[in-house]
Amino acid sequence: MNKYVIIPDTSCDLTADLRERFDFPDYLRGVITFPDGHSERINLDWETISPTEFYESMKDKKSQYKTSAVNPDETLEIFEKYLSMGYDVLSLSLSSALSSTYNVCLQAAKLALEKYPDRKIICIDSLRYSTSLALLAVLAGQKKQEGLSLEEVAEWVENNKHCIHQMGPMDDLFFLCKTGRISNFKAFFGTLVGVNPMADFNRNGMSEVLIKCKGKQNAFDTTIKYMKRTGIDLDKQLIFIAHSNRYQQALRLKEMIEQEINPAEIIITNVGMACGASIGPGLCAAFYFGKPISENNVEEKAIMKELEEQLKAKKK
Repeated sequence: MNKYVIIPDTSCDLTADLRERFDFPDYLRGVITFPDGHSERINLDWETISPTEFYESMKDKKSQYKTSAVNPDETLEIFEKYLSMGYDVLSLSLSSALSSTYNVCLQAAKLALEKYPDRKIICIDSLRYSTSLALLAVLAGQKKQEGLSLEEVAEWVENNKHCIHQMGPMDDLFFLCKTGRISNFKAFFGTLVGVNPMADFNRNGMSEVLIKCKGKQNAFDTTIKYMKRTGIDLDKQLIFIAHSNRYQQALRLKEMIEQEINPAEIIITNVGMACGASIGPGLCAAFYFGKPISENNVEEKAIMKELEEQLKAKKK
């Protein structure tokens, strides 16, 4: 069986300790442009700015970060690096609904294989991003450790990428307003009454708001109930909790998941710069493996509708 490496991109939120633990020797790095106009390659290890500084800076209405896809030449260089060492490559890219990274990888793979025709590169559009990509990559790595071939792992990823869910509250409505996703009116009054939009993925590789909970406790309670309804063998899973400057909330959600579900492990991570630039501060969500996302989120919306009715009945 040929040797191969799994290479995610800069959106995967996996810091050096996690990359070492789960055997990801490299990653493809996009570019971020800071509010002052300077650009740099995105670093998953927060070497030039801390997560707190990054998200706190977004409070300034004029503070805007912009990101761009991985560089084609650098992608080719990384692919050739491992091909030259006798490895094949499985490339996992963030959702093509958000970035051209997948297409860049396809182009780089074509060029690399012209030079190394006896090697293999399989590029996959994960239709996920941020910590959902991290979880998908980790699960792919586990399949690799079980002895599955490059092709078998790639097939598993393609068949299961829609099984990666997210759920949890987003509470910084003013950032959503600043980026044009809601009106200033909704941001002001939503913040006043403690509205928390909560989303899961759809089949197109985007997150879709399924409910807006009032109050953090209701949001976390709904998160747990939704996880139980959509997850598979949650007690045996590794679950990620990702946050953007909401560490205390992440700890609280972790405690609740431990009490209600008791999974094999929970890892808390920061949402990285690549996706954090558009997600903004205020997210605290769990990422887990579950039932395949339904077309148009029909099943997920039905579950949330039921949970919403339970919240209304609770108030009476």
